[in-house]
Amino acid sequence: MSDDIEDMGPVDYLVVEFPGNRMTGEAFPLLIDLVDKGLIRILDLRFVQKDADGSVTALELTGLGDDVDSMGLAVFDGVSSELLDQEDLDEAGNALQPGNAAAILVYENRWAAPFARALRRSGAQMVASGRIPVQAILASIDAEEAAAGGQPPQ
Repeated sequence: MSDDIEDMGPVDYLVVEFPGNRMTGEAFPLLIDLVDKGLIRILDLRFVQKDADGSVTALELTGLGDDVDSMGLAVFDGVSSELLDQEDLDEAGNALQPGNAAAILVYENRWAAPFARALRRSGAQMVASGRIPVQAILASIDAEEAAAGGQPPQ
């Protein structure tokens, strides 16, 4: 991976909580589709579980049971760039409610790689980044509508 670091797009991570350790697998074919289309590259996919006593345990794909094949997860078996360490897994686990599990996904935004390369070549550098949660956008729209007397914003 170090050979192509200059050619990489931005790298993001997600921690997705599954209440009651229940994974339906509905989103995994969509994730595979993003990879197949070359929009993202999965660098790490790990799973953790937070027990009722608050202890956090890393799970291997094989530890997820028979659902691995039915959810299409087998394609991710062994995917690891070693970017995530135990401290990262513990931190992700701390965000969970007891009795829940989570997937930790680290991925490269390949769609943005040409843009990122051009910026790096020109000497530009990223100084801030962020993500606005959908819930915050909806709350802002609701507040705007309430301030406008219930009318949608123009």
